[in-house]
Amino acid sequence: MSAGAALAALTGIASSEAAECPRKDALGTSRILSVDAKTAPRVGLKSFPQTLELADHEVVLTFDDGPHPPTTSKVLVALAQECVRATFFLIGLHASEHPDMVKRIAREGHSIGHHTFSHPFMARIPFDKAKSEIDRGIAAVELALHGTSTTTPATPFFRFPYFEATPAELDLLQSRGIVVFGADLWASDWNEMTPEQEMKLVTERLAAAGKGIILFHDPKARTAAIMPAFLRYLGENRYRVVHVVPAGASQKSADAH
Repeated sequence: MSAGAALAALTGIASSEAAECPRKDALGTSRILSVDAKTAPRVGLKSFPQTLELADHEVVLTFDDGPHPPTTSKVLVALAQECVRATFFLIGLHASEHPDMVKRIAREGHSIGHHTFSHPFMARIPFDKAKSEIDRGIAAVELALHGTSTTTPATPFFRFPYFEATPAELDLLQSRGIVVFGADLWASDWNEMTPEQEMKLVTERLAAAGKGIILFHDPKARTAAIMPAFLRYLGENRYRVVHVVPAGASQKSADAH
């Protein structure tokens, strides 16, 4: 393993090396986008007035609520087949239950963000409890990733469960240099539907939006089922996948060589 690959495995940050693909006809990852909390503290038009600077037909793939080995593994296989890098917002409790899957997500070059410890409605609980949910979630993921419990995330990306947050919670994360991700569109895969219905829904929404941060849930069997076809759809319709990493991550990987 190269120094750059080792860094990626430890932190959940992919180096530019990881974007190279042995399959020439694969969708691939078109570019790596560094996201800095100083200039983009909150992104995603479903929740905030601004989003990532994406060109037309550029998408960022994100997955919430994992890891859940039976379905997360299928999503990872589909992504690997197309040499695509995504961002997984992990629940701390699930990370603590499945540390090997957390390590696998990182090892395969994906970014690992945070999604609280137990997925509560964050706007409906006291601030101290919400802060504890954030810190416990980060610590559980960091422990699963590299054996050290810390509330300073290697990848300072966070998504609120149900996109519910108070101004104080948002301010807390901004003060800690953690980017809060919303989404620009989603698959609504939390609703009961067939994989075919989900595929139709998300592709129609993407065609209407033209680009953006897309939200899926890797524990959902219907999402795991459509992922190969969805990635083929992206390629056939000339969409390009952008992989988001924290500001400075690409440089750190380069420096490690």
